Amino acid sequence: MNTTFTSRARGQLSITCCLLLALAGAPAAQAALSHPLAPPAPPGSSDKPRAPLAALLVEALQHNPEIRAAGQEHEAASQRIEPAGALDDPMLEAGVLNLPTRSLSFTPEDMTMKMLGLSQRFPYPGKRALRRDVAQKGADSVSLAARETTNRVARELKIAYYDLALVIESQSVVEQNRALLGQLLKVAESRYTVGQGSQLDVLKAQTAYSRMSEELIRLAREKPMLEAELNRLLGRPASAPAPVPVPLEVSAAALSFPKLEEQAATGRPQLLALQALTIRNQHALELAAKDRFPDFDVRFSYGQRDRMPDGTPRSDVVTLTVAINLPVWRQAKTNPRIAEAQALYEQSLSTYEMQRNETAMKLRQQVAVAEQSLRAAALYRNELVPQSRLAVDAASSAYQVNRLDFSPLLDSRMSVLNFEISRAAAIASYNKALAEIDFLTGTPPESSTQTRGHP
Repeated sequence: MNTTFTSRARGQLSITCCLLLALAGAPAAQAALSHPLAPPAPPGSSDKPRAPLAALLVEALQHNPEIRAAGQEHEAASQRIEPAGALDDPMLEAGVLNLPTRSLSFTPEDMTMKMLGLSQRFPYPGKRALRRDVAQKGADSVSLAARETTNRVARELKIAYYDLALVIESQSVVEQNRALLGQLLKVAESRYTVGQGSQLDVLKAQTAYSRMSEELIRLAREKPMLEAELNRLLGRPASAPAPVPVPLEVSAAALSFPKLEEQAATGRPQLLALQALTIRNQHALELAAKDRFPDFDVRFSYGQRDRMPDGTPRSDVVTLTVAINLPVWRQAKTNPRIAEAQALYEQSLSTYEMQRNETAMKLRQQVAVAEQSLRAAALYRNELVPQSRLAVDAASSAYQVNRLDFSPLLDSRMSVLNFEISRAAAIASYNKALAEIDFLTGTPPESSTQTRGHP
C-alpha cells in the first residue's frame, strides 16, 4: 500500500514538474492563462501616420475626378442660359430689284433699284422669358446634381474609411489572440506529452489557431481592395500609398427621425434637383403651349434708284414689312409637343414623390441601424467584453490547478476575440450609418462632424 502510494506520488510529481518546465519555458503562456486581452493596436501604427477623415474629405473635394466632372457639367449648363433668351441673329440682305433683262440698265424703269435690307425675328411675347427660365432651371438642376455627386463621393469615402479601419483593427485583434492561442497550444501539447491533457485538447487548439490564420488571410485580402477604393475616391494613383485611418471611435448623437426627414426634404440636393426639374418642365409646357402663337419677322429695306434717261432725279424708296408664321400644321407638330411636355412634367412630379418616399424609407432604416449599433457597441464595451475577460481569468486559474478542462478555457478565449471584433464592427456600423444619414439629409462634407469618442 505504501509502495503504490509512493509510486503514484512520484508519477504525479513527475507530471507536475514537466508541466512547470513547459510553462517556465513559455512565459507568454503564463500571460495567456492569467491576463485578459489588451486593447488592440493596429499593425504598423507606429511607423505610419494616421490620416483623419476630415483631411481626406478636403482632399477628395479638391482632387476627385467625378466631382470635378460634375462641376464642369454645371459650368456648361450655366452657359446655356443667356443664349436661350437671346434673339436670333438679324439678317442683312443686299440686291437689285426689277432690273430689265433686255438692257440690264438702271435708268429706263422707275422700279429698278439697288436694295439694302435688314430683317429680325421677334418671338411671340413671353417666349423668350420662358426659354430663359427653362435653361435656368435646367442649370439649377445640374448644379444640385453636382452637389449630390459631391455628397455621394463623401459618403463612399467615409464608408471605405471605416471599413478599412475595421479591417486593420480586426487584424490586430486576431493577431494578438492568435499569439496567445499559440502559447495555449504549447501548453496543451506539453500537458498531453506528460499525460495530463488529451489529444482532443491539442486538436481543438490547433483548429482554432488555423481558423485565426484563415481569418487573417481573409482580412489581408480585403485590405488592399479597400485601400484601392480609398485612393480612387481621393483621386490618387493606384500605386500611391493608401492612408491609414485613425482607430475606430464613436459617440452618441441625437437622431430624431422627424427632424432628419424634414432636413432631407429641404436640404438633399437630389430632391431639390427634382424640384428644379419639375419647374423646368412646367415652363417647357407653357412654352410648348405658346408655340400655337406666331412669331414676327420685321423687315426694313432701302432702295436706291438712278436718274431718269433725261436726267430727272428719282427719289429713293424704303420698305417696311411684318410677316408671321401660320401654325396650320398644329395637329402634326404643336399638339404632340404639348402632350410630350405634359407627360414630362407629370413624370417629374411622380419621380420627386417616389424619391422623397425612398429617401424617408432609407433614412428611417439608417436611424434604426445607428441606434442599434450604438447600443451594441456600448453593450460590448461595458458588459460583454469585461465579462468575457473575467471568464478567461477564472478559467485560467481553474485550469492551472487542474480543476477545469482545456475546452472551456479555449472557448472563453475565443469569446473575447469574437466580442472584441463584434464591438469594432458595431462602431464601424454606427459611423457608416451616420455617413448615410449625412448623405440622405444633404449635409455638406465640410459640415459633417465625424469626431467621436468611445462609447
